[in-house]
Order: sequence, then structure tokens, then C-alpha cells
Amino acid sequence: MSFRTRLTIVAAAAVALAVVAASLVTLVVVRNQLRGQVDDALRSRSRDFGPGLSIDHGYLEGPNAPLGGGDYVQLVDSQGHTIRTRFEALGGTLPPSKAALKVAQGQGGSGFSDASIGDARYRVYTIGPLQDEQGHTYALQVARPLAEVNHTLHRITIFLVLIALGGIAIAGGLGLAVAQAALAPVRRLTQATERVRETGDLSERIETAGDDEISRLAASFNAMLAALEEAARSQRQLVSDASHELRTPLTSLRTNIEVLARDRKMADGEREKLLNDVVSQLSEMTALVTELVELARGDSQPEQAEDVRLDLLVQEVVERAQRDFPQIEFVTDLQPSELHGVPHTIARAVSNLLDNAAKWSPPGAKVEVRVSDGQVIVRDHGPGIDEDDLPYVFDRFYRAPAARKLPGSGLGLAIVKQVAEAHGGGVGAERAEDGGTLMRLRLSGSNGAGLVPDER
Repeated sequence: MSFRTRLTIVAAAAVALAVVAASLVTLVVVRNQLRGQVDDALRSRSRDFGPGLSIDHGYLEGPNAPLGGGDYVQLVDSQGHTIRTRFEALGGTLPPSKAALKVAQGQGGSGFSDASIGDARYRVYTIGPLQDEQGHTYALQVARPLAEVNHTLHRITIFLVLIALGGIAIAGGLGLAVAQAALAPVRRLTQATERVRETGDLSERIETAGDDEISRLAASFNAMLAALEEAARSQRQLVSDASHELRTPLTSLRTNIEVLARDRKMADGEREKLLNDVVSQLSEMTALVTELVELARGDSQPEQAEDVRLDLLVQEVVERAQRDFPQIEFVTDLQPSELHGVPHTIARAVSNLLDNAAKWSPPGAKVEVRVSDGQVIVRDHGPGIDEDDLPYVFDRFYRAPAARKLPGSGLGLAIVKQVAEAHGGGVGAERAEDGGTLMRLRLSGSNGAGLVPDER
């Protein structure tokens, strides 16, 4: 069963319940109103007999009462005997009820009830106790047939049933129309999803209008498609850049290997030089592939975050960098700083910043590392970055003209940017006032416990 059908059924059922409930309430109100009119007539009829009852030869007389007229009138004594008027022309009799006996015995009060006389239903009003001229007590019962009331109620019931059926049919039609109108955006969303599935075109978008739930769903779908389109574009760009970067070292490596394979009489010095070149090229390719994997894994497989002491983590990374670059002096100022993040990726980002600073620093130079308030600042004393290159140093595979002679893939700082953004922060590079480059890695999630504000 489709959602449109279910929505139509629910709408029709809701209206049906409302119509049925309204019909029942109407029927009850009309019934009470009609029976109330009968009750008022019976009260008025009972007053015609007054307190002084007249019984003549076993028949009830009423000096103020026009007897007959279709009403049934009788007296009930304390023994259950009945006394009727001489004008009663009904075929059946009204048996005395327990309530009438109690009234005749002085133990009850007035009240209404329903009873049958023959095949007809009557409304009965019992009042008393009343006394005749000899002082005997009786209960007076006045009854009126309910045939007219029941006939009217029957007709009204038929009308209400027809009205209810008509209302349900109209509700079904309106429910179908409303379902079609309400689900039109959902149909467009479904059609767009099917087109994306069939064509793979992530540029598909749905027109949205308003601020209702369906419009927000369509907007969320558009945002999802935009994110997928951007991810696919980034993936294609990464593959394109990677293939371009790998083509040059692969070509050079293949050429060197072919030369080594063809020239078996090559001098030992030249052979050793070519072998060293091959090893160096393999090392560069290994580093490039490792960074590509790191970059792709950071995009698609986020790791579980935990509480991290940033100052202690940076201290470990600095110690490793000191071993890798013994010609560089690393000077640290590590203030206690805690944040919530992924230790492995943060360490990789800091390591890339230190490697970049060491690569650009002359032998014997200092690299200053500072940690405070969820921020890592790395400053070198090298030649610095040109103003034209500053906006692009964190782009994938970007290498400034001055850096193309140095080893590297152009992915190290791109990984730093990726880690920073994954932690809700950012990274920036700037030229230091007295030379060199200053890079700031900002990581969100610091809890601020025991932190010293940055005074730079």
C-alpha cells in the first residue's frame, strides 16, 4: 500500500470518526429533546387530576381532566390493584411497576420510565401519593405512546447515516486530493533521487519554497547532493593531481632502471650514482603514496576522538623531529593545554609543520614551537614565504617555485589543513617580522583548564 493511499485512508477515517461522533451527538440531543417534550406533556397531564381523586364505580374520574385523547391514565393502590378511567380504549393494560407500588405506599417520589402496552412503547410518568375522598392513597400513572417520537428518530437516524456516508465519501476524495498536493514535493524528491541513481549526476537539485517539513527535507537533500558533488570533485581532483605527481618520478625511475638494464658495462661510479637515484626516487614515491593514503583516509574514515594533553603530545613530536633533524635546534614553550581530538592525526599535523620548518631552516638555526590555549605555533628563521604564495601553501600538491628543488610532495601542509578543519579549527601562515615563517595551527575543543593566554 502506497503512502498516498495510507494518507488518504487516514484522512477519510479521521473525518468519518468526526462525522459519526457528530451524528451520534445530534441523535442523542434530538432524542432527549423529543422525549423532553413528551415528559413536559405528561407532567401537564398529571396536574389535571389534582390532589382530590374521584373514583366512581371502580373508574377514575377527573373533574378538571378531559379524559381520553390517546393518553393512558390509571391509579395504582398499595396492593398493586389498578383503577383506570372509563374512557380507556386501549387493547392492552399497563402493569403496575415496583416504582408505582412504592409511591402508593408512600416510599417513593415522582419519576419517568418506559413501558410496553401491548406491542406499543409508552413513556410513563408516576406521581404520588394521592388520596381519594375516602383517604386511600394511590400512585397516579400517566402514559403517552412513543410511536411518533420513535418514528421521527428513525427518520433522523436514516438521514444522519446518509449524511455520514456522504461525508466519508467527500472526505475520501478530499483526502486523496490533499495527499496528492502534500506529497507532490515528495514525488519530486523521489524522481530526483531516481534520476541521480540512473545518471549519476550529482548536480541534480530540487526547487524548494516555504519553510515546512517537506521543504526542509528537500533543502537537506540538496545540501546532501552538494556535499556529495563536492566530495566527488575532490576525489577526481585528488586522483588527477596524484596521477600527475606520480608520472614524473615513475618516468624518471623507469628511465634509470632501463639504463641500468641495458648498459651492463657501465662504470661502477655511474652505476652507483644511478642506483642512489633509484633509491631516492623510490623513497620519494613511498612518501608520496603514504601521504596520499593519509589524505584520503582523513577524508573518509574519521577516528574516535578522546581527551588529549596537547602540550605533552607536541613534546613527543618535537623529540622525534630533533632526532630526524639534528642540525636544527628546536626551542619549545609548551603551556598546559587540553582538548578533545584524535591524537594520531594531531601528531601528524604537528610533525608536518616541524618538518616543513626544519626543511626551510639553515643548519644551526632555531625552530620555535609554542603551545597555548589549544593552539600550536611553529616559527622558523628561513627565507620565508613570498606574499604571492601565502594563499596557496595549504593547497594539495602546491609547491612554490623556490620549493621545487627540495624533496617533498606538496601534501604535508594540505594534511595539516585537513586535520585542523576536522577538529573544528584552522591553520594559517604568515611572514614573521624579522624573517622566516610563522604558522598557527588552531584546534577547537580546548577545555581551558590551566591555560595561559597567548601574548603574541
